[in-house]
Amino acid sequence: MADQYEVSEVGVEALTVPSLRWEELPEGPVVVLLDQTRLPVEEVELVCTDAPALVQAIRALAVRGAPLLGIAGAYGVALAAARGFDVEDAAETLAHARPTAVNLGYGVRRAVGAYREAVAGGAGPEGAAAAALAEAHAVHAQEVDSSKRMAEHGLALLGELLPGGGHRILTHCNTGALVSGGEGTALAVALAAHRAGELRRLWVDETRPLLQGARLTAYEAARTGMAYTVLPDGAAGSLFAAGEVDAVLIGADRIAADGSVANKVGSYPLAVLARYHHVPFVVVAPLSTVDLQTEDGTDIEVEQRPGHEVTEFSLPHAQGAGAEPGTGIPVAPLGAQAYNPAFDVTPPELVTAIVTEAGVVSPVTREGLAEMCSTSRWGTSRSGNGMMAK
Repeated sequence: MADQYEVSEVGVEALTVPSLRWEELPEGPVVVLLDQTRLPVEEVELVCTDAPALVQAIRALAVRGAPLLGIAGAYGVALAAARGFDVEDAAETLAHARPTAVNLGYGVRRAVGAYREAVAGGAGPEGAAAAALAEAHAVHAQEVDSSKRMAEHGLALLGELLPGGGHRILTHCNTGALVSGGEGTALAVALAAHRAGELRRLWVDETRPLLQGARLTAYEAARTGMAYTVLPDGAAGSLFAAGEVDAVLIGADRIAADGSVANKVGSYPLAVLARYHHVPFVVVAPLSTVDLQTEDGTDIEVEQRPGHEVTEFSLPHAQGAGAEPGTGIPVAPLGAQAYNPAFDVTPPELVTAIVTEAGVVSPVTREGLAEMCSTSRWGTSRSGNGMMAK
């Protein structure tokens, strides 16, 4: 089960709370999450003592973002092993908690693979649990390193695409430290530009329906001192038309072998706008998000979220994660049907570049992406799906 611990009201001087951490308590190990549904009003931690509690947090978006889901999945397997639960059952449930983000299954497979190898090698329950935890720590460390490298490569790419600095960057959803063991993916690049004195303005799509941009990206931008402005998703077109956008930076939840990019719904229209207005559209994601087993964008399963997330405005800071239908403020007639895909898919021809920790793919082609994956310091994971350090 998950218990909630209120940490602090959010303010300029508030302490930073890690997005996720493993903690050894006297009563046993736990996975501690910053409940992202409560931001930006308050910082509250969820303490998960078993895999079902972690699955619930994942589905409720208390923990979210592709790289962080991979870390969470790995720690979930380690938690099941350490507490003596059925590891295989926990791995299966965790891997399918959300279907689109490939990192979740990747992290689970890394940890359960280490667990199985330890068992096959004669390790007892404690030894196998230790192996799973060591692998989870390795996944976490890999994402921290990847975040740093992506920021470096992304900043260099911005310098090539937009010489002279003064960048006005549009971003969508949330791609900062809240989605990563490090400083994030796309937002980490914007932060690097800010630190280099090259960020003029960060345009933040509020990101419907759960407002991850307005609630989370703005929260992170404010804490790091970036100049930012929140806008409705539908207002992005007028910004492009006015010449106020120099580049679009987004993250990804899955990148298919052909370079198709699944990201938070609303990303595809931005790519179309960017192409029409001759603005670079750049995807920043670790190689763990590249899924060479998914041939193209049509093979990506797009998660469908509950309709009440569209027909109601919920107040997560008052209700907690996983609010039930009917507990929010109605914004549509009772019984209204809602189409609520969590993601859309952008074809590779609309993507200027994909930035990974191993470098940049541009133009985005199946061959270029495969070459980066095969020639980098990353190899195939135990499952053959996704990347891991050799």
